[in-house]
Amino acid sequence: MDITRRFDWSHINAFLATAETGSLSAAARKLGLTQPTLSRQVAALEESLSVMLFERVGRSLELTEAGMRLLEHARGMGEAADRIALAASGQAQDIEGRVRITASDVMTAHVLPPALHRLREIAPKVEIDLVATNDIRDILRREADIAIRHVRPEQPDLIARLLQTATAKFYGSKAYLDRRGRPKTMEELAQHDFISFGDLDRMIGFLKGMDLHLTHANFRIGSENGLVAWALAKEGFGLSVMSDEVGEATPGMEVVMPELKPVEFPVWLVTHRELHTSRRIRVVYDLLADFLSKPTR
Repeated sequence: MDITRRFDWSHINAFLATAETGSLSAAARKLGLTQPTLSRQVAALEESLSVMLFERVGRSLELTEAGMRLLEHARGMGEAADRIALAASGQAQDIEGRVRITASDVMTAHVLPPALHRLREIAPKVEIDLVATNDIRDILRREADIAIRHVRPEQPDLIARLLQTATAKFYGSKAYLDRRGRPKTMEELAQHDFISFGDLDRMIGFLKGMDLHLTHANFRIGSENGLVAWALAKEGFGLSVMSDEVGEATPGMEVVMPELKPVEFPVWLVTHRELHTSRRIRVVYDLLADFLSKPTR
């Protein structure tokens, strides 16, 4: 039998999700499967190819040499499958209408534009209304068609898909670090200025859980707006916590104490069950799911 006929796309998709998340449980959540089902699909692919694709290292899975060779081809298949799905969703070029997307101000400004360029190519008649806000918009009240959130919604009428677990670190401008020095210990880090964002007491409490003991005196400037807070950090007013996707792509910004364990936060894509049956919303939802679930560009 031809080897190309001995496995199916669901097995490749299971392998791809496991490779990109690093664990069976995270991959199962990403695909909306149970962990045993996903594990069986990966095992079936390994059996069909007669190779071991993963090896367990501690609590995580790491690709074997054979798995790394397969990963590049699997990603190519995934991109092809996405193009097929978009085409099958109903001649996306002819889909039109407005779709409102809500996300944080930082994600709206720094992360989503490349996805929207791709959407413009696929469905040029779709109109996008971006709601840049750091609060949680209620899709049940139709304040948005699609939401990107960092907490899982609990309402039963919503469809939520975990796309990735993103990371964040402390960042500072080169000019600021040249002036104040680059800390090497938590004690030295605690002597620096920081940019506040949101509720200051909650932020201090959160950082205390990371064994970083700060007071209000460390935060002499800040903003409720994430874009403004990041602009202040770029201008050298102090250090800021920022997602690695944004921080690493910003010229003149450096990671502070990169050996520290990064802050991890989930990225959920959410829509209403009824809205998910809309052709235009389905096209946008699927494109965002594909874009945001891939490794940082």
